Amino acid sequence: MIERYTRPAMRDLWTTENKYRQWLRVEILVCEALALLGQIPPDAAERIRANARFRPERIAQLEADLRHDVLAFLTDVGESLGDDARYLHLGLTSSDIVDTAQAVLLAQAVDMLVEGASRLVGILKEQALRHRETLMMGRTHGVHAEPITLGLKFARWAFEMHRNRRRLAQAREAVAVGKISGAVGTYATVDPFVEAYVCEKLGLRPEPVSSQIVPRDRYAELLAAIAITGASLEEFATEVRHLQRTEVLEAAEPFGEKQKGSSAMPHKRNPVQAEQICGLARVLRGYLTTALENVALWHERDISHSSAERIILPGATSLLDYMLDRMGTLLGGLEIFPESLARNLTLTRGLFASQRVMLALVDKGMARDEAYALVQGAAMDAWRRGRDFREALEERGVSRYLSPEDLDGLFDLAFYRRNLDVIFRRLEAL
Repeated sequence: MIERYTRPAMRDLWTTENKYRQWLRVEILVCEALALLGQIPPDAAERIRANARFRPERIAQLEADLRHDVLAFLTDVGESLGDDARYLHLGLTSSDIVDTAQAVLLAQAVDMLVEGASRLVGILKEQALRHRETLMMGRTHGVHAEPITLGLKFARWAFEMHRNRRRLAQAREAVAVGKISGAVGTYATVDPFVEAYVCEKLGLRPEPVSSQIVPRDRYAELLAAIAITGASLEEFATEVRHLQRTEVLEAAEPFGEKQKGSSAMPHKRNPVQAEQICGLARVLRGYLTTALENVALWHERDISHSSAERIILPGATSLLDYMLDRMGTLLGGLEIFPESLARNLTLTRGLFASQRVMLALVDKGMARDEAYALVQGAAMDAWRRGRDFREALEERGVSRYLSPEDLDGLFDLAFYRRNLDVIFRRLEAL
């Protein structure tokens, strides 16, 4: 994790100390289950719960020699237990503890992500309703198409974030599984009751069939949900970057009173927050690639996934948590420029009405190909000469089919808002 892109709650979740805390929690629950089975004395399990401690500094010292973090942890904890240390980790393999504890951490991390996605859905919905009637030019291929409203853009994003929220919640179900089944998943050295007991206490489900580890397709599913959510945030950020271009300037991300845009040019107001989100989304996609490659391990497991997961699991959850928060700040404080929205609607002198004019000509009896050719010819003339589209149409004889009143109606911007109620009723129900 990089401190710059990590919020405090997520940072605290992924500390080494908290990892050891979860490991110890699992070990203690295993002892409780073994006591219930009569495999260790009940009073020993009680003493272990009361006395078990770990010291991160001591674990680090031990690991330097042992080159095994779980054994270093167990040695340190054992030093706090005296004779009761012999009951610790009975019949278990390291991944029984590591994967089960990691499931707890992942579930908590994803809960934060779902909460962040929910906040962003709320912000987008609020902005959509606020700008429900705010007309702007819609663009396809980066070229003016037909008018939309700014609210419609926000509404589309709100539903996309709703889908991301659902994907993250589904991925939480995938990763919230524990595994206490021994060295190769056969329960040969540990009773299945232990796994069931521990998982229930931790709010996890037991892995139906494990090897030495929880299957890594589960983690890949989570990283896929995270990467897709990041791609959506990149989509929103890219749009803000376009709308903030000098030639467009329909919207701009918040700019602080003391903020500086450039070390060289004092006039600069750059979309740095949006650009940052775009860059971090690329990192999330890279993490997904690693998670996918971690699925294919040798036989009942190798350790090639472990080092990568120490980076990608805290890294991906931390980055997305940060990105969701930043995007909420960006879109919640987005500055809108109504004058630019209105100016850009008139930039092509009425070309936005080309489809409506063509359809009106067809309705008057003209063949569609003929109507298309007439309207396109007028449009290309308007493009090249920078002239009014309606004048170019009239010059080509469109008045033989359409009256001035007809043309007034065809160029009326209110037409493009006439069916938006359908969409916004869906949004209000979100």
